[in-house]
Amino acid sequence: GMNRMNILLLEPSKRPRSAVITGTLQSMQQVVDGPIQAVYPFAEPVALICNEEGKLRNLPWNRALRDEAGQIYDIVAGTCFLCAAPPGEDSFAGLTDAQLDAFSRRFAALEWFIPTPEGLVVLREAAL
Repeated sequence: GMNRMNILLLEPSKRPRSAVITGTLQSMQQVVDGPIQAVYPFAEPVALICNEEGKLRNLPWNRALRDEAGQIYDIVAGTCFLCAAPPGEDSFAGLTDAQLDAFSRRFAALEWFIPTPEGLVVLREAAL
């Protein structure tokens, strides 16, 4: 049968939710609605898969990526998802229950992106 891969879905203005995909390239492209780009913003072996053309296509701002000091260095446009990126392998895998739980909490707070003359202002929901 087909592989099942647990992912954490991050959609603009929505709480994180777990989902299951087959793990094929096509299944990943369907989630982000276009060509995929993998980024590795976490200390953990977890990849964030987003739409490579998200900004070009003016997809809605989704989540801000922050460095260790909490400073925003990039913003993901369009729906993205998290999956496991086993070290030393050129492939992706499903998240464990522990990873799903930890990253659901990490991305639980909603964020709003407000354009101003000085640039984009990011407002973040207070901790739940």
